[in-house]
Parts: sequence; structure tokens; C-alpha cells
Amino acid sequence: MPELDTTRRAPFARQLAAEATGSFLLFAAVVGSGVMAQRLSGGNDGVALLANAIATGAILFVLITMLAPISGAQMNPAVSLVAALRHDLRWREAAAFALVQLGAGILGVWAAHLMFGMPILEVSPKPRTGIGQWAGEFVATFGLILTIIGTARFRPDWIAPSVAAYITAAYWFTASTSFANPAITIARSLTDSFAGIAPADVPGFVLAQLAGALAGSALASYLFPDAPV
Repeated sequence: MPELDTTRRAPFARQLAAEATGSFLLFAAVVGSGVMAQRLSGGNDGVALLANAIATGAILFVLITMLAPISGAQMNPAVSLVAALRHDLRWREAAAFALVQLGAGILGVWAAHLMFGMPILEVSPKPRTGIGQWAGEFVATFGLILTIIGTARFRPDWIAPSVAAYITAAYWFTASTSFANPAITIARSLTDSFAGIAPADVPGFVLAQLAGALAGSALASYLFPDAPV
């Protein structure tokens, strides 16, 4: 997800491998923790959401700490888009990142299904649409980009805890529960679980996320003009 830095620390093939690894584990954690939370919460959606949020924040902290020195640990096409706009990734590199993030992330969803004895291939029927949901995704992604760039500017060693804390909080203060990631939105349409989203509702989420990322990048350019991305 972060650290967006103009200094590439590894050969590009290794960066792609890092993005694939991170996306696989992140998406597996989001879906798997959602399944576990739903099964153990006794029908209490608040408890299930809390467990899902904590697990997601925890895995983000680990993955960013581990993989940021290799690829930036972006794991999110919206973040890769901002990196390309700010000339920290070439456009073809950003496109490759996005494809790897999506492909490996879908494998992560399928791995979660396998672990929990669910059908590997399924589609979510869960509706997530409307102005409140789209606004939630705009705000969630807007705040994520600001968190990454602002922390990179002033406290780069704190990117992992900052992003993990932000996403954990955004699960609760956004109506959409903060997907904030086009790749994970698509992947979550392929799971009939607590984390799912109906495929028909994916385009609205993705458009809101991209709009939020662009707005966040624009404001960050003003607030943190010399920040690495």
C-alpha cells in the first residue's frame, strides 16, 4: 500500500513478486477473518466487523513492514495510480502492479475459501450501493492517500502503523466499511461471505475509490509539496 519512494530497491521482477505475495496474504486475511468472525460472532455483526477490522489492520502492519523495502507494499491499484501520477512509477510498471495485485488477490480469496471449506468459485449476492456507500469509498481512499503521503513526508518509519491504524478506523467511520482498493473490491465480489460485494455494485465502488485517490493526491501535493510518493 505505501511506501511510495522514487528509489526502487529491487529488480522489477522481485517487486512484482512482493506485490503478489502481499496482495495474496492481505486479501486472504480480509476474507478469511470475515468468515471466521461471522462464524464465531453468533450473528452479532458489530463483533464480526470489529474482528475483521482488527485482523485487517494487523496484517497490513506486518505486510507493509516486511515488503515496503522491496516494492513499496502498495497492494492497491489506487495507490499505484497515484505513484504513477507523481512519477514514482512508470505507467507500464503501475499497470503491471495492478494486474499482479488483482490476480494474486483473487488467489488469496480462493485460498480463504479452501481453508474454510467453502466452494472455491462463488459470487457474492451482498448489495453495497447508494450515495452513502460511494461517499464512504471516496472518503476512505482519499484519507488513505493522504495518510501515506503525509506520513512519508514527516514520519516515514511510521507508514506501517499509520496505514494499519487508518484502515482499522475507516472500517468503522465509513458507511462502506472502507474497501479503499479497486483490486480487493473486485476480488470481494467473488466471495459469498461477510466481506462480499455484489458484482453489479463493484463499478460504483471503484469509481468512487479512484475519485478519492485523485482528490487525495491533489490535496497532498498542496499540503506536502516535497513529499516522496
